[in-house]
Amino acid sequence: MPYARRTVLTVFLVLVATLAVIVLAGVLGTVVFATTVAYLLVPLYYRVEDYGLDPWWAAAVTAVGAAVVSLVPAGAFAYLLYVRSSGVVAFVRALPASFDVSVIGVSYVIDVSSLTVAAEAILRDIALSVVGALPVLGIKFTLFGVLVFGLLVAHENAESAVLAAVPLRYHDIVAALSGRARETLYAIYVLQAATAVVTAAIAVPVFWLLGFTYPVTLALVCGVLQFLPVVGPSFVVLGLALYRLSIGDATGAITVLAVAGVLVAWLPDPLVRPRLSRHTARIPGSLYFVGFTGGLLTVGALGIIVGPLVVALLVETVSLLADEEGKYRT
Repeated sequence: MPYARRTVLTVFLVLVATLAVIVLAGVLGTVVFATTVAYLLVPLYYRVEDYGLDPWWAAAVTAVGAAVVSLVPAGAFAYLLYVRSSGVVAFVRALPASFDVSVIGVSYVIDVSSLTVAAEAILRDIALSVVGALPVLGIKFTLFGVLVFGLLVAHENAESAVLAAVPLRYHDIVAALSGRARETLYAIYVLQAATAVVTAAIAVPVFWLLGFTYPVTLALVCGVLQFLPVVGPSFVVLGLALYRLSIGDATGAITVLAVAGVLVAWLPDPLVRPRLSRHTARIPGSLYFVGFTGGLLTVGALGIIVGPLVVALLVETVSLLADEEGKYRT
């Protein structure tokens, strides 16, 4: 293809993609999410295809498997929250209006009544918003499944189209960025999911032995919070310790911080991450946190994925530029 013709088609592709982003803004998050998941599932798709299935059935099996793996935990989490919602509200209402804390012989009175009222209102609003969003969520989940299936079936054509728009001498750069993107998505999805499962499995007996009423629900919340970098399940552990402290059980609060803080908030990471680290994006945790929070604050829930991915691609681009500069100097 002549260079001028390829340039025109590339510019046209950018314009059409920009128009698509504007027109499809309502489902953009679902499209991006499905694209990243399909990109990560390509190796699994090839493994399924090796069992003798044709591409259509291999894509269908892979897409259905991914949907089940993601839907079952999410559905269980939503169901438990629904079942335990009244208990959570009762728990919030049972918190004392204030409690005393003594530090070096000096007593402080901490008023939490306004916080409990706000927490109850937030829980009620979340429940109502989730119920109201169920039809839209159903449509988006269907769209997600269709997109993952379609992208798996046609991923080779899509890759060929992208490479065709890039001059041959830059294909190594595309390959490097593609590898970094895959590693980042693996770190976001697979590694975080594995850590979340281990966290929930450890948290159930820990919270049960510590005497909390809903150990399974608390454990699932801790597992979900593993997707929140740096802090994660520490939120739950700290909240439970503050609850024990609010009812005058200082020893219980210290026990929660010591036992749950180590076994639930800290232990899953060193158990899981070293075994899967060779597949991760090789970016510092601080940069990952910047990408996560920056993406979340800028583009909403989609930023949980897009933010770290953009940071990882930036790191890879800087690395490629440094390598190129080193070659130039030598």
